[in-house]
Amino acid sequence: MSVTELYSRYTRVWIPDPEEVWKPAEIIKDYKEGDTVLHLKLEDESTLEYSIGPKDHALPFLRNPDILVGENDLTALSYLHEPAVLHNLKVRFLESNHIYTYCGIVLVAINPYEQLQIYGEEVINAYSGQNMGDMDPHIFAVAEEAYKQMARDEKNQSIIVSGESGAGKTVSAKYAMRFFATVGGSANDTSVEEKVLASSPIMEAIGNAKTTRNDNSSRFGKYIQIGFDRRYHIIGANMRTYLLEKSRVVFQAEEERNYHIFYQLCASSSLPEFKDLTLTSAEDFTYTSLGENIFIEGVNDAEDLVKTKEALTMLGVKEIHQVSIFKVIASILHLGNVGIVSERDGESCHINRDDTHLHHFCRLLGIEQEQMEHWLCRRKLVTTAETYVKNVSYAQAVNARDALAKHIYAHLFDWIVEHINKALHTSTKQHSFIGVLDIYGFETFEINSFEQFCINYANEKLQQQFNSHVFKLEQEEYMKEQIPWTLIDFYDNQPCIDLIEAKLGILDLLDEECKVPKGTDQNWAQKLYSKHSKSGHFEKPRMSNRSFIVVHFADKVEYQCDGFLEKNRDTVYEEQINILKASQFQLVADLFNDGKDAGPPSATSKTSKINVRAAKPAPKGHNREHRKTVGTQFRNSLHLLMDTLNATTPHYVRCIKPNDFKESFVFDSRRAVQQLRACGVLETIRISAAGYPSRWTYPDFFSRYRVLMTKKDMTIGDKKQVCKNLLETLIKDPDKFQFGKTKIFFRAGQVAYLEKLRADKFRFACINIQKTVRGWLQRIRYRKIRKSAITLQRYGRGYLARRYAEMLRLTRAALICQKQYRMVRVRREYLRTRRAVITIQAFARGMFIRRLYQEFLLHHKAMIIQKTIRGWLVRKKYLRARYAAIVIQCFYRRVRAKRQLKQLKIEARSAEHLKNLSVGMENKIVQLQKKMDNQSKEYKTQNEQLVVTNTALGSEVTKLQKEVETLRSRQTAGTQVTSLQEELEKLRAELQEANAQKKQIEEEFSNEKQGLEQRVEELEKENSLLKKEKEEMNRRIQTSNQGQGGDVSQKEIRLQVELDEERQRYQNLVKEYSRLEQRYENLQEDMSSTKFHPGHRRNHSNQSSLGSDSNYPSINMSEAGDTDDTIQQVEEMGIEKAAMDLSVFMKLQKRVRELEQERKRLQTNLEKVEELSKHKGNEPKSSTSEDDINADLAYNSLKRQELETENKKLKNDLNELRKAVADKASDNNSSNELQEGYNLLLNQLKAANEELDVRKEEVLMLKTQIVNSTRQSENINHIDSNDGSEWTDNKKPVDSEDTVDAPDLKKLLEAQLQTQSRQHKDELEALHTQIELLKDNLEKKQEMLDHFSTLSPEALVEFSVQQEITRLTNENLDLKELVEKLEKNEKKLKKQLRIYMKKVQELEVSQATKSRPELTRQVTVQRKEKDFEGMLEYYKDDEALLVKTLITDMKPNAVSATVPCLPAYILFMCIRHADYINDDQKVHSLLTANINAIKKVLKRNNDDFEMTSFWLANTSRLLHCLKQYSGDEAFMTQNTAKQNEHCLKNFDLAEYRQVLSDLSIQIYQQLVRVAEGIMQPMIVSAMLESESIPSLAGVKPMGYRNRSSSLDCESGGPVGYTLQALIKQLGQFYTIMADHGLDPEISQQVVRQLFYSINAVTLNNLLLRKDVCSWSTGMQLRYNISQLEEWLRGKNLHQSGAVATIEPVIQAAQLLQVKKKTSQDAEAICSLCTALSLQQIVKILNLYTPLNEFEERVTVSFIREIQNRLQDRIENNQLLVDTKYTFPVLFPYTPSALSLETVHIPASLSLDFLTRV
Repeated sequence: MSVTELYSRYTRVWIPDPEEVWKPAEIIKDYKEGDTVLHLKLEDESTLEYSIGPKDHALPFLRNPDILVGENDLTALSYLHEPAVLHNLKVRFLESNHIYTYCGIVLVAINPYEQLQIYGEEVINAYSGQNMGDMDPHIFAVAEEAYKQMARDEKNQSIIVSGESGAGKTVSAKYAMRFFATVGGSANDTSVEEKVLASSPIMEAIGNAKTTRNDNSSRFGKYIQIGFDRRYHIIGANMRTYLLEKSRVVFQAEEERNYHIFYQLCASSSLPEFKDLTLTSAEDFTYTSLGENIFIEGVNDAEDLVKTKEALTMLGVKEIHQVSIFKVIASILHLGNVGIVSERDGESCHINRDDTHLHHFCRLLGIEQEQMEHWLCRRKLVTTAETYVKNVSYAQAVNARDALAKHIYAHLFDWIVEHINKALHTSTKQHSFIGVLDIYGFETFEINSFEQFCINYANEKLQQQFNSHVFKLEQEEYMKEQIPWTLIDFYDNQPCIDLIEAKLGILDLLDEECKVPKGTDQNWAQKLYSKHSKSGHFEKPRMSNRSFIVVHFADKVEYQCDGFLEKNRDTVYEEQINILKASQFQLVADLFNDGKDAGPPSATSKTSKINVRAAKPAPKGHNREHRKTVGTQFRNSLHLLMDTLNATTPHYVRCIKPNDFKESFVFDSRRAVQQLRACGVLETIRISAAGYPSRWTYPDFFSRYRVLMTKKDMTIGDKKQVCKNLLETLIKDPDKFQFGKTKIFFRAGQVAYLEKLRADKFRFACINIQKTVRGWLQRIRYRKIRKSAITLQRYGRGYLARRYAEMLRLTRAALICQKQYRMVRVRREYLRTRRAVITIQAFARGMFIRRLYQEFLLHHKAMIIQKTIRGWLVRKKYLRARYAAIVIQCFYRRVRAKRQLKQLKIEARSAEHLKNLSVGMENKIVQLQKKMDNQSKEYKTQNEQLVVTNTALGSEVTKLQKEVETLRSRQTAGTQVTSLQEELEKLRAELQEANAQKKQIEEEFSNEKQGLEQRVEELEKENSLLKKEKEEMNRRIQTSNQGQGGDVSQKEIRLQVELDEERQRYQNLVKEYSRLEQRYENLQEDMSSTKFHPGHRRNHSNQSSLGSDSNYPSINMSEAGDTDDTIQQVEEMGIEKAAMDLSVFMKLQKRVRELEQERKRLQTNLEKVEELSKHKGNEPKSSTSEDDINADLAYNSLKRQELETENKKLKNDLNELRKAVADKASDNNSSNELQEGYNLLLNQLKAANEELDVRKEEVLMLKTQIVNSTRQSENINHIDSNDGSEWTDNKKPVDSEDTVDAPDLKKLLEAQLQTQSRQHKDELEALHTQIELLKDNLEKKQEMLDHFSTLSPEALVEFSVQQEITRLTNENLDLKELVEKLEKNEKKLKKQLRIYMKKVQELEVSQATKSRPELTRQVTVQRKEKDFEGMLEYYKDDEALLVKTLITDMKPNAVSATVPCLPAYILFMCIRHADYINDDQKVHSLLTANINAIKKVLKRNNDDFEMTSFWLANTSRLLHCLKQYSGDEAFMTQNTAKQNEHCLKNFDLAEYRQVLSDLSIQIYQQLVRVAEGIMQPMIVSAMLESESIPSLAGVKPMGYRNRSSSLDCESGGPVGYTLQALIKQLGQFYTIMADHGLDPEISQQVVRQLFYSINAVTLNNLLLRKDVCSWSTGMQLRYNISQLEEWLRGKNLHQSGAVATIEPVIQAAQLLQVKKKTSQDAEAICSLCTALSLQQIVKILNLYTPLNEFEERVTVSFIREIQNRLQDRIENNQLLVDTKYTFPVLFPYTPSALSLETVHIPASLSLDFLTRV
């Protein structure tokens, strides 16, 4: 292709620009060879004549097609040059906000100066396991590439992060380490990954500072090696540091800060723990105030110190060492403030003795102040003859002080790094490692010194290694594809490196000058000029003799020689160091000891393939001849680093700083170009461009450029040959392309040429299409216009005729209107005049009348006033006269009263008055005296009567005592036989009475039962009435407003969502519990594999099935609990070992407390019984009462023993349950949900206790009867020995059982029936109370309803709808629950009564026939029926064989031809038989063994979908059987009569149902996990990459990533899956679940979860891949989704909710297909994408890439408009979908129609030991 073809009209080019570096232009005139001017048009439409020539300017760079702009990989660009790279980075950064871009093997990272939400754990999970080129560029992709290559190639890896200060190196390295910590987390709980991450805040505090370019600039280089074991889990780490900028400790430029730790301590100086440091604000210290700004915007130094301390604590730095570290740092600040005063002579100086800062410095370091004060101003000179002390000048003393501060900080820095390495060190053998190198990039400032020289020297070495690695990869690619290649010339910077480090190089001359006693920087510069003036990489500045220029690979840098020698020597006076060595603080002394660096060897030195040594060798002393210079140390450590990097596979991250103002998403092209040149990105581009940078696979090339082929070429079946024929036809130069094994290689620009040919082909085709379509449109338009003209003419003429006729009609009408109008106008004028005259007359007459009325009114008012005044005057005169008369009367009456008072006083003093008063008092005294006499008489009579009564009672008592003595004598004198006969008669009489009372009690119980049934019927009637009233109210409310139903439905939806969330939380707990259980088992296995204990020991691995894995509630009543096992464990372990075991100790302590409480309770009961027996013994009693007391005592003793046993077992069970729940709570950290689970367990335990109480009463009754019968039989035998003749004559045996058992039996029955009657009474009272409350509520509601009826409809709806509907619904549900509870209680009581009656009958029969012990189990025999009752009997010894046959060794195909879920039916039939024979231990053992065996089988087949599905079906079926045959009415509605007969009789297994439900949840989660694991590799390939619609997807040019080393070449690359393969796999899953008899509802939930996984993985890949965000991919994706929907409809699964889970990816596909240009399009997108978040929509629009130049890109303004429209949407800001989310599973109750008696067991199962019952 000639130059004239390339530089033709409309070709776009790049031309240099001083502002933007490069700016675009377009050629407006074809270029011809020999032209000196190129005519261009700029973007602002201005023209430019661009001069070209061999000397001035070459032809400008060509621009890439728009289709290639914004590529993920710069090597995918057709034209590889600087402006193309810069423009591509700028477009991605500014328009798409993408900060990462690939450049071959290099990841270019641009600092956004903004926190982006692209580093979450969900992003890590998305990149984990993916190939490097499959996803968008990201630091996680590079980290995953390194991790994958380490695991696959078993070779160590390195990630080299470089860039200038402020480019984001530290953050990138931190995120890479976070990725390794997440993906390669440690296998145990050592939290090594957390320690690795915790080292970052420490190193940032002591090694980072604020500079003019970066607020958090790393002032040192570090290389972190993360070690992995053979499982590729993190086991440890090691850190090496390089070239700490020590000068920053004593000097900072303007607007810069010292290291962060100084400001953190100053900000926290007010805290109590830092008072001893005597710090103040950072402005008060010289070393922290030189930059004049001690604050960083948005940074809180005090909070950062807290994080630093937490990190130190996590890494194991003790608190005392932390305090010592802070003391050393504070002492450096005080040292900077030490005031040095110059003497007058200028040759010496001194320090004031009262200098507080010197005092604090010495106090904090624990050194002598006088010595430090002395040697800060003096130095010791040692010669061969003598040693003398010399005073130093002020400047020398200041320099020595600063050197000491730097030296202290450098040693402290090394000490902290050493201890971090110790904390990260591990004793486990390291298999491999990944190193992360965070090192400074190429630096050039206005003044460059020794630090910049070392930094640029390191970058020269790294650039050399980078160039050689890129060249090697390039050549390997060519060799692998077997194409001829020639040696590519690339820049070799070895001469520059030799200039620096070779013999007599810059560093050698610097070291030599340092050894000279009076060496100076000037002398060193002259040596450089004389030695290296002829070198091509060394230049001497024209205007300076104290600097030199080195031509580096990136740029020329001028270095100032001043300070080089001093910084290279890094000298500190030995006397000062000796003072520090003598510190009283151990840490300070250790810092400066000679052997301080001789620590333990690093982990990598023993295990890795490279012999890695410390970065800084241990100093061997302070003697000058032995001490290495800084340059030498740096060179050695750099060589070690290069050796390590060369022995690993490197991965490169180049960080770019977009601007110097730290503004977010602002791109400065000039600064970016400088960094691109310095970091080697452009060199990578140049190497790639020198060879074949563009690579296409044959299928991709065929798909992209098939439009350029002829029909003849298309008929050839071999696509490879077709591509060869096409290229040979289109490109004549064979050197422009090469054919490899799998790819076609193109020179630079050839892909652009092919794109141009393709575009021309499309353009020509478009022109033909446009020509034909436009002609067709014009013909249609002409016909339409002609037809329209004829129609318009016809309508126009008709319109004119109609208008003329209308005019005639209007003229005639106008005449008539004029006539009528004139008549009306005259008549109106006359009427108006007449009305005016009448009005004037009316107003005039009214005026006269009003005037006359006013005169009359005034006269009337005057008369009223006169009348009122005259009346007032008369009344006033009358009142004055009446007042005078009253005054006269008052005075007169007062005079008369005074006279009467005087007379009364005189009479009161007279004697007659006193006599009258005394007569009244005498009468009262006489009356009181009479009353006292009467009372004394009555008291005497009562005393006499009391004495008589006492005497009579005494005589009676004596008589009674005599009678008692006579009775006793008679009783002793009588014979024993007669007393026994009388006693037997009395016992028979009492037995008859007991039978009568028993009948009476039974009648009362039946009456109460009938009463309760009637009451239940009444409640049901009332419930039906309430239902009717509720329905009536619902109808009234609905008629008032029928539009309010939506609120109820919303509330139901909300409640359903809350229920799902609660179920999700519970199932997450179950999942976490199973995970912890699995982890516990793994730890057990690890322990068993690492340790061997001789002998048998009872631990978790060898316990029986009753105690090993049994975390389930027990119904056993005979075995002891956990305490016996604990005691046995103590005996086996020994006392000393058991004391060390905290769990054993706590169990024993708890058991001691329980036994003590039990002993006190039993002692109290015993005392009560003894008091009762004593009280009864004092009263007269017969032999019968003594027997009763003995029976009671026996009963109480047995009951006490049973209570002790049961109490012990129940407490053990309770403790175990509480312990299990507490352990689970501590593991799950979810207090609310665990409290609910804890309450559920307590409720279950309470129910079990109630059932145990019933069983205890039953056992006690039987034991008591047996004991009493034994005692009575002994008494009867004794009587028989005394008088055997009378008993032998009586041939009919006495019914001793009846005579003995009657009283006890009566008491027991009475007690039980009274208890039941009390319970019924309490329940009846509760029902009465509840009914009354319901009535009151109903009345209140009726009143409220009447009140509401008076309101308006709106108020009624607003106030009443929600309350009434909710309240009535709740009340109705409460009533239903109450009735159900009553029915259950009634059934329970009936069952218990039947059991008691049966036990009484059996006891009577067994006691009557006690001489025949062989009939003791006749009760069990009588239970058998003739017909098969659907039960299977087995011996207890066959339980293990049953479990092994049905569970452990069961294969799904073994029962494939039988009834689905056959093992579940067989197990339940065995459980039924154990329930039938009332063997609780057998039930418990069988269920526990089954559950444990199922768990073991699933653990062994944890990746087998068929086995997991099989046991999920059987477990759920066993759960349904336990519900169906439980006897609960709720589960019996669909049972047949025969199935109801098969219900469990004796045991309530509700708690086991809960355990099986939890097990089903665990199996379901495992099933989903296995299915997702099988589908995971298929989803992306099937949904996004496979061409379901052939020839639709357009292929874009691919970059370097398709030759990434992440692809496994040995396995043939990644396997491609089609959509049909995915659908086939789904079909297999569904078929397996259906064949195993899994409930359809559960299968639907599995399918729903799998579809959610498809949606999550597809959408996440779509959001992270630019190459699939196109219109054609959207079409393919929509077609694929439609195929999945069709599969759902074919399987009748469209109602499962699976379609709703893929709604986000459906909307994403639609978003890729819709128009994205106008405001209407934006509105449509906002209304369409309701399931996508704003962040996801914006991400897809930013990633959207047109596949050809005819399709427009999405503009930035359109994206901003979308953001503005959706900014108020409330949603989750998470970008990626959570792939680990699991919907809560619900197991609906589905009873089986299969009858148990019809189940057939095939002979192939070998279950001959089972007997049908």
